[in-house]
Amino acid sequence: LRLKYNFRGFRWLQAMIFAIEEINNSPTLLPNMTLGYRIFDTCNTVSKALEATLSFVAQNKIDSLNLDEFCNCSDHIPSSIAVVGATGSGISTAVANLLGLFYIPQVSYASSSRLLSNKNQFKSFLRTIPNDEHQATAMADIIEYFRWNWVGTIAADDDYGRPGIEKFREEAEERGICIDFSELISQYSDEEEIQQVVEVIQNSTAKVIVVFSSGPDLEPLIKEIVRRNITGKIWLASEAWASSSLIAMPEFFHVIGGTIGFALKAGQIPGFREFLQKVHPKKSINNGFVKEFWEETFNCYLPEGSKNPPASASFHKGHEEGNAVGNSTTAFRPPCTGEEKITNVETPYMDYTHLRISYNVYLAVYSIAHALQDIFTCTPGKGLFTNGSCADIKKVEAWQVLKHLRHLNFTSNMGEQVDFDEFGDLIGNYSIINWHLSPEDGSIMFEEVGHYNVYAKKGERLFINENKILWSGFSREMPVSNCTRDCLAGTRKGIIEGEPTCCFECVKCSDGEYSDETDASACNKCPEDFWSNENHTSCIPKQIEFLSWTEPFGIALTLFAVLGIFLTSFVLGVFTKFRNTPIVKATNRELSYLLLFSLLCCFSSSLFFIGKPQDWTCRLRQPAFGISFVLCISCILVKTNRVLLVFEAKIPTSLHRKWWGLNLQFLLVFLCTFVQIIICVIWLYTAPPSSYRNHELEDEIIFLTCHEGSLMALGFLIGYTCLLAAICFFFAFKSRKLPENFNEAKFITFSMLIFFIVWISFIPAYASTYGKFVSAVEVIAILAASFGQLSCIFFNKVYIILFKPSRNTIEEVRCSTAAHAFKVAARATLRRSNVSRKRSNSLGGSTGSTPSSSISSKSNHEDPFPVPTSTAQQQQKRGCKQKVSFGSGTVTLSLSFEEPQKNAVANRNAKHRNSLEVQNSDDSLMRNKALLPLQNSEPLGVEPSFQAASSQESSLQESGVGETKQEVQSPEEEPPLPSANSQNFIGSGGGSFTENTVRF
Repeated sequence: LRLKYNFRGFRWLQAMIFAIEEINNSPTLLPNMTLGYRIFDTCNTVSKALEATLSFVAQNKIDSLNLDEFCNCSDHIPSSIAVVGATGSGISTAVANLLGLFYIPQVSYASSSRLLSNKNQFKSFLRTIPNDEHQATAMADIIEYFRWNWVGTIAADDDYGRPGIEKFREEAEERGICIDFSELISQYSDEEEIQQVVEVIQNSTAKVIVVFSSGPDLEPLIKEIVRRNITGKIWLASEAWASSSLIAMPEFFHVIGGTIGFALKAGQIPGFREFLQKVHPKKSINNGFVKEFWEETFNCYLPEGSKNPPASASFHKGHEEGNAVGNSTTAFRPPCTGEEKITNVETPYMDYTHLRISYNVYLAVYSIAHALQDIFTCTPGKGLFTNGSCADIKKVEAWQVLKHLRHLNFTSNMGEQVDFDEFGDLIGNYSIINWHLSPEDGSIMFEEVGHYNVYAKKGERLFINENKILWSGFSREMPVSNCTRDCLAGTRKGIIEGEPTCCFECVKCSDGEYSDETDASACNKCPEDFWSNENHTSCIPKQIEFLSWTEPFGIALTLFAVLGIFLTSFVLGVFTKFRNTPIVKATNRELSYLLLFSLLCCFSSSLFFIGKPQDWTCRLRQPAFGISFVLCISCILVKTNRVLLVFEAKIPTSLHRKWWGLNLQFLLVFLCTFVQIIICVIWLYTAPPSSYRNHELEDEIIFLTCHEGSLMALGFLIGYTCLLAAICFFFAFKSRKLPENFNEAKFITFSMLIFFIVWISFIPAYASTYGKFVSAVEVIAILAASFGQLSCIFFNKVYIILFKPSRNTIEEVRCSTAAHAFKVAARATLRRSNVSRKRSNSLGGSTGSTPSSSISSKSNHEDPFPVPTSTAQQQQKRGCKQKVSFGSGTVTLSLSFEEPQKNAVANRNAKHRNSLEVQNSDDSLMRNKALLPLQNSEPLGVEPSFQAASSQESSLQESGVGETKQEVQSPEEEPPLPSANSQNFIGSGGGSFTENTVRF
């Protein structure tokens, strides 16, 4: 088996020799002193490294015994004061443990394991290469930079690979990077182990593979991957193999092309190129490594005449690619002529364009030389030892050199300060390289595409020029290595049970949350006044809703309110213009004006519920509505109650007229309204309403509403209004049988029914709606109740005033009053007749059923039985007719009124004499200012007589109270009047009853 020769390792050896010779030839650095060296090959094994280490450690112990006087030491080898190497971290760890026991300084140029920074274990170890801890951090930064989160890791199974990949895992975990697989490799792994690792790589979905290994350890794995032609992977290389000639081979490029690796900062060594070109076996007779290099370079063998170097000087391997050769048979090689030229052969040995490890070797040698220089130039009293003493340069010992190395500070040939930190490390920067294929000769080039500055702040250390990167060696498109595709803006990562955190599902942000970046771990909550847009990528202001003037619903309500104001104003104008007509006077003109004013306030108060709620509108709208309605109901209540009391009272006196004067009426209205004002004042003082931004009803909408402050206060306000309405309804219902033209009770009853229906419906509607519809419901209730009051109470009067002026006369009022008196008297007569019939039946022993009877009246200006009269008489008489039904019979009452011919005295006397005289009457009955028919004691067939008092009509005309037309049915079944063929009625006091026929 032939192993590939390590040309780079031989170049590093040459760098050490070049530095030593340069120092020996320097007139300023260690003048008159000569440095020597001994070279041992570790063969990349711990046993060989320890064997070489023990050889010069033992020599140092012998020298410490001072045996010069006992033996001839002319051929004695001087003690070793420092060690340069080893290359691999694993070898350096073993050597450092041994050298640390004797405090012999060890300066490594390539061992970057972070374990070697432990000064408690490795007391004498120093290095000119940065710690791998920075490299692992840089690898994690690169993966994060390219937004990869799904990678695989491979590490050498030694003290270089294991600590490096462990540090990388720590950094990856902090950045949310998941590791799909993690494998260990070695150059000594058998084929089965290599096959198993390759199977894992082939089956993995990770596109990026992080490798912490040396070239020799990685080479068997890469060869198997090339054999299987596994492509499409991105390799992230540690410094140990990022520029390895064992891996960077054109035949491997289709697999490892586009590798991104870390390389040390390249240095400059003046004259080193020429030194490398001068190497020749004849010039280095005692250097067996040159002979072996020559044979491997030119594939020939040197004659055996040359003196073979001792085994201890045989060089096989270097760096962590220590994959050098053993001397196998040379039977198939031609002999070397010695005339070969090194410049004619392309080998890694002559690749001096980027001197990285070579420069570290050069720097390590110079570090030791400067430590010796410090000892040489030490001034007593300023030394590093006890009492400022200095070491003797002629008898210097290794531990003294170690002391000065730890305090070393010098300037390199590149002008950089060189000093070891407390851990014996040099902090350096990394170059980031990308593997390209040279178009000229097909070799692999290491293109620098960025750098990593260890000294910079976190987040500013990495710089990459993406335009220079060729992915997989040819593509400009950056690959993706994620377990799951990045979640787009508006979504977040959702954990999948049993999977790594990098394997997730994209979950859409909830309503009210957003994410404006890809691959977000969580969604952000929108501010209180904002809501997420449709894609959940940003927050937009919430829609603000209130009952606006400009929306169709608000416009419609406003138009209805304005219509109500207009109609109320129109009615008020009509009443003002016709204020002296009987209809207007009879409806209590002054209270009607106040009632119309209150309706104007009711319609106007609804407008406060429309528009953007503000504190002042919220505080004004409910009191305005409550006080306006209470004022309206109070006016209706006082009107209805007054009419009822007038008609039910006995003969009115001056005390009655004084008690029911206008002042008292307005006082009662004021007192009823004042109670509501007190409720509103208490409400506004204790819990004033205010505008409120409601975010809770709907997520995307802010409802601008009025917070009522106290629902109890609102309940008291509406409840008091309903209480007055209920009392008003009671009085209106009770006064439903008063004179038709005077009595408004039927329409007031209807208006109160409408009021109750509206506000009873309002309660569930108010409780079940929200937002702007709360105000709309209340506006609708206010308008409906207001229109009900206006239409029921005033529209019929306006109709009579404008379209039926014939009914707007004083005769119509008198007729209505007289008819009411007759009906009351007839009803009383029926009751008396019923009692008399029952008594006579009980005395006579007969039984029978009494048919039901009803009384109805209807005004009419035409006589069904006209009597011829002259034109003058027609002009002087006006009248009306009332029809009263008794069971199966009908009585038609005709009332005619003669013109008073401007005789005021006669009119006043007529008012007091307005009564009915009953012929053959035994007695007369006055009751409740109404006409009471008296039952005659005569046998059946005799005409009964009636007598009526005119005080009721007189009192009504004086009070100015009028009632609307109505028809009343008798509430109870009463027996019919006695049978008669005809009845005569005579009226006095300016009017007379005409004869009417009664049919039974």
